[in-house]
Amino acid sequence: MDARQTLSPDEVQRYSRHLLIPEIGREGQLRLKGSAVLIVGAGGLGSPASTYLAAAGVGKLGLVDFDTVDLSNLQRQVLHNTAGLGHSKVESAAKRLQEINPEIEIETYDMAFDSSNALEIAKNYDLIVDGTDNFATRYLISDLGVKLGIPHVFASVYRFDGQASVFDSANGGPCYRCVFPVPPEPGTVPNCAEGGVLGVLPGILGSIQASEAIKSLLAIGESLAGKLLLFNALEMSFDTLNVRKNPNCEVCSLPPDQIELIDYEAFCGETIVENIDENLQANEWEIDVKQLAAELSQGNDVFLLDVRELPETQISSLENSFLIPLGELPIRKDELDPEKNIVVYCRSGVRSDQAMRFLKSAGFKQVRNLLGGINEWARSVDNNLPVY
Repeated sequence: MDARQTLSPDEVQRYSRHLLIPEIGREGQLRLKGSAVLIVGAGGLGSPASTYLAAAGVGKLGLVDFDTVDLSNLQRQVLHNTAGLGHSKVESAAKRLQEINPEIEIETYDMAFDSSNALEIAKNYDLIVDGTDNFATRYLISDLGVKLGIPHVFASVYRFDGQASVFDSANGGPCYRCVFPVPPEPGTVPNCAEGGVLGVLPGILGSIQASEAIKSLLAIGESLAGKLLLFNALEMSFDTLNVRKNPNCEVCSLPPDQIELIDYEAFCGETIVENIDENLQANEWEIDVKQLAAELSQGNDVFLLDVRELPETQISSLENSFLIPLGELPIRKDELDPEKNIVVYCRSGVRSDQAMRFLKSAGFKQVRNLLGGINEWARSVDNNLPVY
């Protein structure tokens, strides 16, 4: 007999509390054993979601993530530990999940999830759990779920707030794009690395994702399909909004074979402007930390523009910096002198690159982005500053 069609004595004992529930029982547990769930993102949301799905006995879990474990992850990404610092997140996660439940199969994909590989990775899974933290991948996962006709369980977290839903267009529900047809303006919604997140919040939302995934696989209960759950940890409040399918949606109104998967960096506005003058040399719009340190020590007239959020400046800051958070830059650019020699910095150089490009497009003549941001300054120039 196929092992997927029976439960071993050890599995009966392991899942006994499930077997006692009428809505699950032996048949439901076998259904979980025969299911496959793809989890995109092995971080804050992916940690609790994958943990509970592994413990529940979902027969196959796929884990996609290209990142490595960093010390700043451990405040919320509870699947990883200090011993795993610097290691691949998917390998760290797989090791821990196999320790939790050696009965299941785990497939790891140590790579970025994009249009070139998404379909091949996801085609043999029954459901996708979205544990990502960026809009581009969220839209890609939504399109993929629609194309494959499988549900995707969404969640997002920021500071004290979380959202969750199930997008299942194959069963008449809306897709992610029906609810969020247009992404926010670039720089207006910081991610967790920029704005912070309460450590337990991904645990709550990721657990909700696991619960919704199990209910979907078992076809039991009332799911979050057609609803958007809003949670605020500071107020301990839950609200539920009804959301509808858009009959004119650019994706889920199409037949699956007409849906083309694309990468959404441009669509999601990952940069404030699309490009800068192609004739500029890299050294005209970038500066490394040691070069900046040399210019400052020589007394060069450099205007330091910090585009991080205010709480970040309480962790570390460069002397004599002027703060304008990236999201406020378009309406506050007139506070800056376009003739100044400006060096823009942030935490790691990503937001400051966007700010530099915006200022260049606005006519500022001398603007450079600090490569690696203040964290690289802390590593290479001033070890008294913390890396965060």
